[in-house]
Amino acid sequence: MTQLDAPNAAILQKHVAAETVFDLEGTLATLTEDCLFEDVPSGEVYRGREDAGGYYREWWDAFGNVPSSSRLYIPAGNSMIVETRFVGTHRGAYRGVAPTGRPIDLPVAIFISFRDGLLEGERFYYDRATLFAQLGAK
Repeated sequence: MTQLDAPNAAILQKHVAAETVFDLEGTLATLTEDCLFEDVPSGEVYRGREDAGGYYREWWDAFGNVPSSSRLYIPAGNSMIVETRFVGTHRGAYRGVAPTGRPIDLPVAIFISFRDGLLEGERFYYDRATLFAQLGAK
C-alpha cells in the first residue's frame, strides 16, 4: 500500500470533519466544481456540487448518518478506497419509504478520486437489499 499524499489527506480530513457535523457548505467546498458522485446500487449519477449537495441532503435528512468504524485502503496517491459503515436512524422519507425510526448500520465501500487538491468524485457501493431490510421495507 502507498500513502495518500499530504494535500489529499488534508482535504479528506476536512471533508470528513464537515460531513460529520452535517455542514453542507463545508462539505461541498472540499469538492471540485465538476465532481462526480455515483451511487452504484441505485444506478444514479450526480454531477457537480449542486447535485452532490442533493445527494448528501437526501442521506442526512433520511438517516442523519455518519461514517463509523472506517478502515482505509490506499492504492495510489490520487485515489483511495474507504471501507466504512453508515450508522443512523431512519428519521426522514427515503426513496418512498416513510420514516420508521429503525436503526441502520450499512456496510459501504467508497472509491474516492482527487484532483487539484480537492475530492473529484466518490463512487458508493452498498447492498440496497440490506438497507431496505433494515428499514422494514420490501
